[in-house]
This record gives sequence, C-alpha cells and structure tokens, in this order.
Amino acid sequence: MAKTWVSLPKKGRCCQICRPGPGNAALWGLSHIKTGCLGRPGHLFWGTWGFKAMGGGSLYSLFYGFARQSMEYLGNKGVRGLVNFLIKHCVKDAQDVQSPVVRTRYGRLASLVGIVCNVILCVSKLAVGTLFGSIAITADAINNLSDASSNIITLVGFQLAKKPADPEHPYGHARFEYIAGLGVSVMILLIGVELVQSSFDKILHPQAVTFSFVTVFVLVMSIAIKLWMAYFNKTVGKKIDSQALIATAADSRNDVISTSAVLLSLILSQLLHVNLDGWMGMLVALFILYSGVGLIKSTMDPLLGASPSEELVDTIAKKILSYDGVLGMHDLMVHDYGPGQRFASVHVEMAAEEDVMKSHDIIDNIERDFHDNDNIHLVIHFDPIITRDERVLNMREWMKEKVQNISPELSIHDFRMVTGPTHTNLIFDVLAPQKFSLTDAQLREEIQKQVAKENKRYYTVVTVDHSFAPYHQD
Repeated sequence: MAKTWVSLPKKGRCCQICRPGPGNAALWGLSHIKTGCLGRPGHLFWGTWGFKAMGGGSLYSLFYGFARQSMEYLGNKGVRGLVNFLIKHCVKDAQDVQSPVVRTRYGRLASLVGIVCNVILCVSKLAVGTLFGSIAITADAINNLSDASSNIITLVGFQLAKKPADPEHPYGHARFEYIAGLGVSVMILLIGVELVQSSFDKILHPQAVTFSFVTVFVLVMSIAIKLWMAYFNKTVGKKIDSQALIATAADSRNDVISTSAVLLSLILSQLLHVNLDGWMGMLVALFILYSGVGLIKSTMDPLLGASPSEELVDTIAKKILSYDGVLGMHDLMVHDYGPGQRFASVHVEMAAEEDVMKSHDIIDNIERDFHDNDNIHLVIHFDPIITRDERVLNMREWMKEKVQNISPELSIHDFRMVTGPTHTNLIFDVLAPQKFSLTDAQLREEIQKQVAKENKRYYTVVTVDHSFAPYHQD
C-alpha cells in the first residue's frame, strides 16, 4: 500500500529533525521530549495530527518508520551511537552539564528509559518464570520491578534537586540527588536480602524447572538490554557526575550477573540433571549484598561531607596560582551541597608591600572567575606576606626546613617574626593531615625542640591547622 506523507509547516520545525519524509514524523515526535519543544503549545501532538492525516495504514507507517530508522542508526553507530542518539534528541543544551536544568533533563531521560526497559523485562520474566516454574527467573522479574521503582526514586530525586534555594534552604536542594542515590543503594541491599531468603528456601525445597528455548531467549534478551542500560547509565552518570545514575548503572551490572547466573543454572541443570536453581540464586544474592554495601558507602560519602577529589583541588589550586600577584594558598575548604552547588573558601598569600586595592581587585577577579566558569562560590581571605625583608624570608625558609624534617607532609604559612632584647618569637601556622601521627601538642613540642637545637633564643608560637583538602604546597 502506498504511503502518504504530509508536509509540515516550515514555522513548525523546532529542531533539525522536524522535516517531512518516511519515518521522520515518528522521530519528530520523539524529539519533542526536549524541554524546548515541550514548552511550545501543541508541538507534542503536532506529529500525531500529521500521522492521522496520512489516511489508511498511518499507524503502521509511524511505527515502521521509527523502527526502521532507529535500527539503521543502531546498526551504523552501535551501542554508543544509541546512547548519543537519545541524548541528542531528548536533552536540549546537552553540553551544558553544569546547568541544573540540563542535569534534570539527563536525569529524566535516564529514569524514563530505565522504567520502560525494566517494566518490559519484569513482565517477560514473570510470565516465563510462572509458566515454567523457576523461582530464580521469578525473583529476577521482581528484581526488575524494584529496579523500575528505583528509577522512579531517581526521577523524583532529580526533580526535587532542581528546586531553587529558599529561606529555609539557602544552599539549594541539589543534595536530593545524593539522597536518591542512597535510596537506590538501599533498595539493592534489600533485594539481596530477599533473594537470600528465597534462594535458601529453594535449596531446602527444590522444585523441578522446565527447560524451554523461550526461557533462554527471554534471559538472553534481558542480559543484552541490561548490558546496554549499565553502559547508558554509567555514561550519563559520568557525564553529569551523578552518584544516583552511577548507582543505577551498578544495579544494572548486578542484574547482568544475576540473570547470567540464572541462565547458566538453567543450562547446567538441563545438561547435568541437577537442580542448581537455588544455589545459583544464593551466589547471586551474596554478590548483590556485597555490591549494595559498597554503593551505600559511596553514596553516603557526599552526604557526610567527603573530602574533595584531588582533581578538583588541583584544578582550584592551578587556577588561583595562575593569577599575577598570588604567591601561595592554603586552608582550602570545599563544601558540596549537591551537583553544581559547591561553596569554597581559601587563604591566598600576596605581597604585603603591594597596594591593597590592587590586591583586592585581583581577589575579586578570582572569585568571579570561579563563579562564572566553574560554578563554585569561592570566598578568599587575603594573607599579606612580607617579600622585601631578607631576614624574614631567610628565617621563613629555615623554619620551613625544620618543620619538614619532622614530616614532609607538613607545611607552614602566615609566618611572622617578633624580635625582642632577650628572645625572638617565630609565629606561624602549621598545616597537618587529618590523621597525623602526632597530636597537636606533640607536634608543637617537637617543632620547639628542632628550633632550640639551633638557637635557644628562638621561641615558636604555633597554630596547628588540619587539611580539609588533599593539597600540599611546596
């Protein structure tokens, strides 16, 4: 039957895919998942009007065109191509991953893809498991249903995380995304516990499992889909630095392992005539428990206040030290209130002899640079450093050497000298790691001993700071 395609009005073309041609109408409908298109009245249903105007066989043409172009795209580009295809046509401004709105679009896409895939897998496995009497396949179906619930939690988490700051929560709501990741991790742990119970019961009361090629097909299809979902969620999770999606990717990976184990037990049971259903389910359950505990730890870390990554600290340090007039930095603190909501403070050393207004202008420029380009709210404390007194400079280097003789992990800053008729006070701060071998009192005592060996007229007045970020300045 000949197909009739309707030419769409030029003004209605809101994206590059909005053009007439076989199958394009279906793709056009998919492209309207983008927020920009959904925001235009009637755009989501414009394609439907076009499909109805095609006349007889239009519904078949719709799905045929979409399926044909999707399979061609997947065949040409592979698994990675399908991921890029979805991102390209479903996430507007996909490159602006620092934007809370764009992050929400990514999260919405990943969650909706997960819900659809998991519901399909759940229905397929539940039917096969019930029909052929396999507790392992039925448990796998329930697992997919819980995965769909996890996707809903993730979707809600992303939606709540994009809420703007309010008087009760001046730092925003971005940590909802971390809470969603923790919720997914807890559900993984609960699934493991439930699977241990059902597998133990199956070991004690084994039941015959009917072998069927239909069962094998469903399980192989499930493994293929879950492999793609693991890659998809990990790719998106890394792209937007989302612990929630990385946890979801790990959950999909666990599903691949568990479904593979079910398939293996089914085949071995058929070949060896030994019922391995319960034992294989137990092995899978123990792996899921192990994975769940690890995921809970990784998703709780940002909620508890984990130390910033070395990469982030290195990026901050390099940018600050790249500015003319900056001699050094210390006491960096980074507070993570969710993706895209970082607040930081740092002490920056600048020459005391320079004009204070000039130094203040440089500090303003640094703070603005981080806010505009790195989405970090940075507050800088100005530490004036004497740079033209040779005696102070030499003493500072001498003191630095004595401190690092105790441990190369230590550094000093804010060094001053106060000279009197009978003794000289050396006043400075020492930066030590959080888990240093000496207590603060022991460290101060050891520093004084090192100094007294050289000159008993020197007295040290030391303030011990502890590092909140993995940074050490030579």
